[in-house]
Amino acid sequence: MRIPTTIIVFLFSWTFYGQSSSFFHNSDTLNKKRYRGVLITESVAAIGSIVVLNEVWYKNYSQSRLHTFDDSQEWLQLDKFGHATTAYYMGLSGIELMKWSGVKGAKRSLIGGSLGLVYLTGVEFLDGKSAQWGFSYSDVLANTLGTALVIGQDLGWQEQRLRLKISAHLTEYAQYRPNLLGSSFSERLLKDYNGQTIWLSGNIGSFLPTSSKFPKWLNIAVGIGGEEMISGMEGVLVDYEGKEISNDFQRYRQYYLSLDIDLTKIKTKQRWLKVIQSSFGLLKVPFPTLEFSQKGVKFHPLYF
Repeated sequence: MRIPTTIIVFLFSWTFYGQSSSFFHNSDTLNKKRYRGVLITESVAAIGSIVVLNEVWYKNYSQSRLHTFDDSQEWLQLDKFGHATTAYYMGLSGIELMKWSGVKGAKRSLIGGSLGLVYLTGVEFLDGKSAQWGFSYSDVLANTLGTALVIGQDLGWQEQRLRLKISAHLTEYAQYRPNLLGSSFSERLLKDYNGQTIWLSGNIGSFLPTSSKFPKWLNIAVGIGGEEMISGMEGVLVDYEGKEISNDFQRYRQYYLSLDIDLTKIKTKQRWLKVIQSSFGLLKVPFPTLEFSQKGVKFHPLYF
């Protein structure tokens, strides 16, 4: 199933990361009541959401035995970068909740950071029981890489110097398959991979001496995207009525170089601003950007 990455990431960053780092103070020592509450709440929320997802979505499609499905070549792997980003932010949310509970060291990193991997693996099993999709090893690999990024940094640096981020804009390609790429404004932003870019945003100041005057909030970001994709794979297309669709597009990858802002590095005492910082930190801030692709180099004065 194509996970609506921006929805899941935003919800988890808002409900977990934003609240745990802004609405409450982190415990200096292990707070067993908080810790148990977090584990119980996460378990109930995860199991409950998977049950609901199965009832409202998967039961509308034919079921089968658990089987695998190789979708590693679809959408120029942009959906896999989306999986990694989802797992990363869910893991980051879990780590923040462990901090709030006063959990320290590797236990905090491993238990909290694994939240996304555990949850998304459960969703993957639902895919594996659906005749239309299947259990995807490439999805699990992407989820694992996103989880490893958040856990590795928390173990090594006790902070996130490298963050996965997303940006999105509307493209012309949704008009060719609105049932797949979206018809409304919000659907096109969420479903059209042609307009989505996944970024790895690195905080420069975190790698410099503490005495450096370099702006602590300034990041450098590299991104990946794709163009001319109106289906997962190339070839003859069929719409929802069974009619063939002409596919003269030649899909290609795009690579980007830009600047970014780490909102969490901007100091403020206002709690409502901290909520905004943590909840919207997953979005790449628009900046002048260089694009590199098989069509050459292109400069965007302001890239979304």
